[in-house]
Amino acid sequence: MIDKNFYMNLAICEAWKYQGLTFPNPAVGALILDQYGKIVALQAHKYAGSAHAELSAIAYAYEKLTGSKILHDNPNDIYNFLLKNHNSLFKNFTIFITLQPCTNYGKTPPCDNLISKLGFKNIYIGTNDPNVKLKSDKFILKQKCDELIEPFLRWQRGENFILFKMAKTQNGVYDGGVISSLSSRKFVHDIRSKCDLLVIGGESVRVDRPTLDCRLIGAQKAPDILIYSKRDDFDKSIPLFQVPNRKVFIKSDFEILKNYKYILIEGGEKMFELTKDLVHWYLFFTSPNLKKGKTLQLNCNLKRLYHVENEYDTIEWFKPIVLK
Repeated sequence: MIDKNFYMNLAICEAWKYQGLTFPNPAVGALILDQYGKIVALQAHKYAGSAHAELSAIAYAYEKLTGSKILHDNPNDIYNFLLKNHNSLFKNFTIFITLQPCTNYGKTPPCDNLISKLGFKNIYIGTNDPNVKLKSDKFILKQKCDELIEPFLRWQRGENFILFKMAKTQNGVYDGGVISSLSSRKFVHDIRSKCDLLVIGGESVRVDRPTLDCRLIGAQKAPDILIYSKRDDFDKSIPLFQVPNRKVFIKSDFEILKNYKYILIEGGEKMFELTKDLVHWYLFFTSPNLKKGKTLQLNCNLKRLYHVENEYDTIEWFKPIVLK
């Protein structure tokens, strides 16, 4: 007996590794079982323009099962290679996908067509794709899969998505220098490279004199900056003002947020309170360390969507909830 929830949950967890990095696309995971119920691939969509989760999983499984390398990097070329060379390899295989496979031609060909041509015996999905006309009513872990794509659904409706990021110690201290690990900070820089606006408080700029770029992952792109401040008395030699091809706004309100689609807010307790009616999700990095300093004193009801530990920190995704 196949435990469908178990395998779909694995695909969901794989997708969460790339949550925040796939803009303007959804975070999606895919898992493939062979005819004996053995896992042969577990992959996710990693960033816009890369192979979709289904294509990545099928390509990985092909290389693993045949021992042959697919000598293509472009998703379209990989797709066409698999259509021509699958040799019924996937007959009687099962695939789990957190989101209904796409049926339209975009930057990559439709995954629905590829899965059909390769002859998968069983196809299990988590939730419907809002862009697919033919809907299904049979889902596995639908609520979890719906939560996974909440940012994407907002972008699809022409709305923005606002993510608040905070790093804190085990005892709730959030200021006084570097708190989270290098791998956590690299993840934040990766998110910065995908978002189009970063919001920070004026006091943080004056005290920390940050760059707020994506240097830890070697990315050239850096988001525009909104400095929330009632005073415009900044030293323009602060590194964030020197990053090329970025706009820096200094405002005492958040009106400009409506002009951006993917917004990252970085801050502490004060910024949390200022923006709590605007934020859709929270991303907390909690180090295992204890530290003297200013601790969080917040009052907010949150639902934890997902959590994972890297080699050092705990990473948690939350969304605010209104208690009835």
